[in-house]
Amino acid sequence: MLCVAVFLVSGFSPKENTTDLSHYKITDKIYVYHVPTQQEALHGATIVKKPFFNLFLGKTFIGFKEALGFNESTGNYASINKYGYLGKYQFAAATLSLIGVHNPSAFLQNAALQERAFIAHTARNKWILRRDIKRFVGKRIQGVLITESGILAAAHLAGAGNVKKYLRSDGVFLFEDAFGTTIHVYLKKFSGYDTSYIKPNKKAKAV
Repeated sequence: MLCVAVFLVSGFSPKENTTDLSHYKITDKIYVYHVPTQQEALHGATIVKKPFFNLFLGKTFIGFKEALGFNESTGNYASINKYGYLGKYQFAAATLSLIGVHNPSAFLQNAALQERAFIAHTARNKWILRRDIKRFVGKRIQGVLITESGILAAAHLAGAGNVKKYLRSDGVFLFEDAFGTTIHVYLKKFSGYDTSYIKPNKKAKAV
């Protein structure tokens, strides 16, 4: 019994080589928190809070079409301007008929159809302008770097034929829509987006 007691006592006696816990220490600075003063809290309560939404799409194709749609109608699918242009992308009824849309009222109520119409119309323009895209992309006209997305945006504004005239005249041909917007403005504003998603298609249809 005596031997067992000695063994147990010696087993629980403190050792000279204890575990080093110094690397677990936390400096006092980590416990220093900034608590707003009463004046700061009152100031924060008086700030007018407005909803803000910002979806960053960069220079992607979705970024391209959303930027163009916002520019045309602030992205409103039900928009009709004073000249009768329709929807998010502000199509003329005659343009819609070219891509198979013959019911403007139904078109305004169908967001998916409007998106397909934009794709189809852009594909047709890319086919019409395929040689000009190859020839002019990378060059500068009137100080603006010509890009494929800029050309396609300008074609949406002015029609592919007018964009051809502008490019081939080195910017001498003048065009502006009813609001005074020019091809030059669209070439610059919508420059540098990735529009490789759109394939040239002479017969593209929305339906």
